[in-house]
Amino acid sequence: MDVSELVRGLLVKRGIVTDEHIATFLNPDYDLHTHSPFLLEGMDKAVARLLRAIEKNERIAVYADFDCDGIPGAALLSDFFQKIGYANLPDGKAGFEVYLPHRDREGYGFHIEAIEALAERGVKLIITVDVGTTAVEAIAFAKDKGVDVIVTDHHEIVSELPAAVAILNPKLGEYPFRDLCGAAVAFKLVHATLIEGRKRATPRFAAIPEGWEKWLLDLVAIATIADMVPLVGENRVLAHYGLRVLRKSPRPGILALCNRLRLHRAELTEDDIGFSIAPRINAASRMGEPELAFRLLSTHDADGAEQLAAQLEDLNAKRKTAVATIVRAAKKHVATRFRSDERVITLGDTSWKPALLGLAANSIMGERGGIVCLWGRDAKGRLKGSCRSDGSVSVIELFALAADSFEEYGGHAASCGFSVSHEKVHSLHETLSDALNKMIAPDAPGGARLRRGSGEAKADAELSLSDVAWSLFEDVTRLAPFGMGNRKPIFRIGGNIVTEVRRFGKEKGHIEVMLECRTTGTKARAFDFFASSEDFTMPPVAGTEAFVLGTIERDSFRGGLAVRLVDILPLERDTIAA
Repeated sequence: MDVSELVRGLLVKRGIVTDEHIATFLNPDYDLHTHSPFLLEGMDKAVARLLRAIEKNERIAVYADFDCDGIPGAALLSDFFQKIGYANLPDGKAGFEVYLPHRDREGYGFHIEAIEALAERGVKLIITVDVGTTAVEAIAFAKDKGVDVIVTDHHEIVSELPAAVAILNPKLGEYPFRDLCGAAVAFKLVHATLIEGRKRATPRFAAIPEGWEKWLLDLVAIATIADMVPLVGENRVLAHYGLRVLRKSPRPGILALCNRLRLHRAELTEDDIGFSIAPRINAASRMGEPELAFRLLSTHDADGAEQLAAQLEDLNAKRKTAVATIVRAAKKHVATRFRSDERVITLGDTSWKPALLGLAANSIMGERGGIVCLWGRDAKGRLKGSCRSDGSVSVIELFALAADSFEEYGGHAASCGFSVSHEKVHSLHETLSDALNKMIAPDAPGGARLRRGSGEAKADAELSLSDVAWSLFEDVTRLAPFGMGNRKPIFRIGGNIVTEVRRFGKEKGHIEVMLECRTTGTKARAFDFFASSEDFTMPPVAGTEAFVLGTIERDSFRGGLAVRLVDILPLERDTIAA
């Protein structure tokens, strides 16, 4: 196979050695490298119940989580129902509707109050997205109301399973890949239903072209990348093809958002999703308007899409300001209350909005590593919060050891949401610290974020500034999409003279370091967002010489290529990974 020595070396470090595995990684094949949806435990029952509901014109509700996994999942199910002509009928009894819980008033989960309201509107079947695996009481309540539930979810199994018609979760049974996101599981339900509907020669399905479901992969890619599931195995295939669809997506909402953010749709990457698109979708629910993001992804009206994109951008700006205020206050508390080597940070304030605390916790964790848990008070007076881990410890396992301290919790290894009583919140830090001491922390996964200035980052290969060229960028990009489990290659670039150091951005919150190769005179821009000179192992000073650790990026600010800084080191530091 035609692979450069650089790419082959990078693949070897990822454990991809044989020509067969290299070919599979670099050239994913949708038909060969995705799995049959019917391998998900319970899929036969889920499809049978969904087709029965359609045949009987029962009213169906899609109940989705309010983040950038649940909302794209809801949009793809909406597309499916629209495609088969199962729209709302005038009498309001048949058709489908989408329900997104309010993050602050209701919070995460499958709520009894919402089920009751849906039942009163004549709903007979609820399909969840990205929620429901642990909803034992809620699904029992639905059953008593005569409402069946199909769960599509991917969260960890931490309790007994509810009595749903089917629980579609890759962590159950023998599904070959266990790390799908919630929207991907919903996509599998759509795919399986299309297969069975055609097999039964159901009129609604007969006219739908084979492979139509692939047009939904743009939404699957957004959710897969945003939810930070490992971008390996089947996820890599779904993200790869989803990005292809996204680059030619006919969705007016995607077009409007790209135009507003000055993104070139034909060149969209996983970074554009992670840093531009996903934060705006999440901003809708964080600021109390999740339906706004759903409407943006599902609308067919170009003019309406422009208005929705403008509203979403306005909400995101307000979200940034609110999060920054929390982060500033939290950092002051961290500096005065916790030692620099403490692995667990737990603090809160009743004025903090829980919907914003995941972002704030992530910001603080990114600077100091370890585990950061922040709590606030929601609209109903409940204490709720979010926790983030640097990857060295699984939060879900940590919380399981301290389960008695929580009213409820759920999430992933890297992030969890929780609620805590007013009585136990005061001892939460001590409880989590004790629980951490009982754990043997595993090595951080390959996709875990490396902290600046920690001295932990290891380079994958060594370059000089003169090697930073489009040919190199295109070669390395063969390994994309990058993310958890498949981080961007980090290069050590030596022989550099720092010629200039400056701050940039509206609030001067970012750093730019101009470099010049000592031997060739080649110049390059290196930068990082939300960083200062003191964040690096060796603070850069004009006129000094240093190694730079970084990734090679398309420079959207000045054009051309640039180095995205991971760390700056003195010359004697050995940073090449074994």
